Amino acid sequence: MIFKDKHAADIAEDLTAMKKNDRNLEFLKLPADIKVEVFSFLEINIKEEIVRSMTQEDYAEVLNNLEPDDRTEILENFPDELIKYSINLLNDTEKQIALNLIGYKEDSIARLMTPLYIQTKKDKTVKQVLEHIKKYGKKAETLNYIYVVDDHNKLIDDLKIGQLLLADQDTLISELIDNNFVSITSTTPMEDAFDIFEKYDRSALPIITEKGVLVGIVTFDDILDKIKDRDTEDIQKFGGMEELDLSYTHTPLFELVKKRAGWLIILFLGEMLTASAMGYYDGEIAKAVVLALFVPLIISSGGNSGSQAASLIIRAMALGELKINDWWYVMRKELASGVMLGGLLGVIGFIRILIWQQAGIYDYGEHWLYVGLSVSISLVIIVLWGTLSGSLIPFALRRFGLDPATASAPFVATLVDVSGLIIYFSIAALLLSDKLL
Repeated sequence: MIFKDKHAADIAEDLTAMKKNDRNLEFLKLPADIKVEVFSFLEINIKEEIVRSMTQEDYAEVLNNLEPDDRTEILENFPDELIKYSINLLNDTEKQIALNLIGYKEDSIARLMTPLYIQTKKDKTVKQVLEHIKKYGKKAETLNYIYVVDDHNKLIDDLKIGQLLLADQDTLISELIDNNFVSITSTTPMEDAFDIFEKYDRSALPIITEKGVLVGIVTFDDILDKIKDRDTEDIQKFGGMEELDLSYTHTPLFELVKKRAGWLIILFLGEMLTASAMGYYDGEIAKAVVLALFVPLIISSGGNSGSQAASLIIRAMALGELKINDWWYVMRKELASGVMLGGLLGVIGFIRILIWQQAGIYDYGEHWLYVGLSVSISLVIIVLWGTLSGSLIPFALRRFGLDPATASAPFVATLVDVSGLIIYFSIAALLLSDKLL
């Protein structure tokens, strides 16, 4: 057997690298218990290929033995005909579990939960609980915590397995609990649940209904997978494209182009306004060609400052450091930052013109001083404008219920490019009026 003594994740990686027919054949050769583990590590498109190659009996065996959270992922992403086919292959118990999980909102933490855990009641002894664990523990997602419920399955506490192992066997569970526990309501959005996991540093947390009934648990490994997916989606959006449904290496060329083309066209149309703005000031440029030399410097500085600010704010929002009501705090802070950063670049820009003029490297004409002031003052205002735009656009998007990551770096840069040209030529026209213009 070519996969002997290998971890399921490594086997899945090896299978993924194989050609389709070889992969399907080698998967079918795996022992039943290994097959289930390996299947959970495969990407969704590979899973679909393998399912279509399996007999009904083989697929039913894998499907019924999958962890409920892994099975939910399949039912969420498979084509409609495969979803129906899959559900019909489940036994009555597993079918009920699957349908219950699918019934929750797509972004709720309940979509990640598993009903495979150990629970007990407070009138049981430590010995009875340990015997129960030995009998049913193999099916549990984790044994780190034991959940204590009342007669109506309402959660009243959770116990670390260590507490049981260190207690006398005749000790009642009621003597170990303190009714102090952390849980997540089943309707809680995943984003909020991530913060709860981080705050309490737990490997698993119980999921309860609004009435406190224990319905499942979520483990940190499932949370970690979703955080990875969320961050990947945000990074792709921030780069100015739609999020990919599959990994980069498994996304077909046409699909990759399709995901990138939409935003690219929008940004291109936006940048066309830059040409329109320059066309509007073609008279000034014709009279003072020297102004055109600094156009790339001016607009890139504003775009860079806006991209920086957007990156900082979007990440702070993702980490929960900033809420929508913090916009005034951010505006005041970025106002000061923009003035200082713009002033710094403005001074550097003026010194550059001064040195080039005095050293004879380039002659900016008899009104070089006003040219230098036009560039310097424009840099201050444009960098300030870029900083404010980049920092406040994410708040505006969140206010309207949109993803702040949509405030991509290219979007902010395009906005500042167009407005920056208007600011630059307006200031130049004011300072150079009756001189060069």
